[in-house]
Amino acid sequence: MSLGQHLIELRKRLYLAAAGLLIGAVAGWFLSDFVWDQLREPIYAIINAQHRNAQINYPDITSAFDLKLKISLYVGLIVSSPVWLYQVFAFLVPGLTRTEKKYTFGFLLTAIPLFLAGCAAGWVVLPHVVELMTSFAPTEDSAFINAQGYFDFVLKLVVAIGIAFVLPVFIVLLNFAGVISAASIIKSWRIAILVIVLFTAIATPAADVVSMFLLAIPMVMLYFAAYGIAWLHDRRAAKKVLAFEKEFAL
Repeated sequence: MSLGQHLIELRKRLYLAAAGLLIGAVAGWFLSDFVWDQLREPIYAIINAQHRNAQINYPDITSAFDLKLKISLYVGLIVSSPVWLYQVFAFLVPGLTRTEKKYTFGFLLTAIPLFLAGCAAGWVVLPHVVELMTSFAPTEDSAFINAQGYFDFVLKLVVAIGIAFVLPVFIVLLNFAGVISAASIIKSWRIAILVIVLFTAIATPAADVVSMFLLAIPMVMLYFAAYGIAWLHDRRAAKKVLAFEKEFAL
């Protein structure tokens, strides 16, 4: 394909992806009330846990509309992800080699479920984080929480943990690309565990030990799983090199 044909193809893919996102956002508009009810449930749990008044606050006239629009867009992004992901790869895959296609699809098949699992883990620990952070206020005070700020906090927490769950896949990709070896991965296991614990302590405040371990344990397991895959790959590669050397020697 010429450069002009590539640009026409890119435009077509972008239009289709945008149409999918728009339809998803419209669906997200109707789902936004249900999503928001689920998101603010930890706030209402504060009333029973801490025996204090806790309310979501909309400080501006347009705050409620802006929040509903933001939720619609994010829900639309998630709902339409099969459409725009397909458009991205339909544009890129024809230009990839057979090996690159294998790595690309292998990455997607593992990264997407791990990201969703990480988001689910973030959702599980969210009530503990909200309860802990609001518990620092004196018991006689009320908790009036800004709606926009609360939504941004939840989004950052869930997405950050989702991305953290995908990092072992990048380790495997670097090993397959020959950048790092399995020996170097296992050699740094103490540093990796320390970094994981620090990350989980930041994502879930250090005082909440239960939530920290709920996140740290699966992340450590994923790290060692990445090492196991890298070790198998290095062993297979070493056997191929040895067989080639023997054949060349003959």
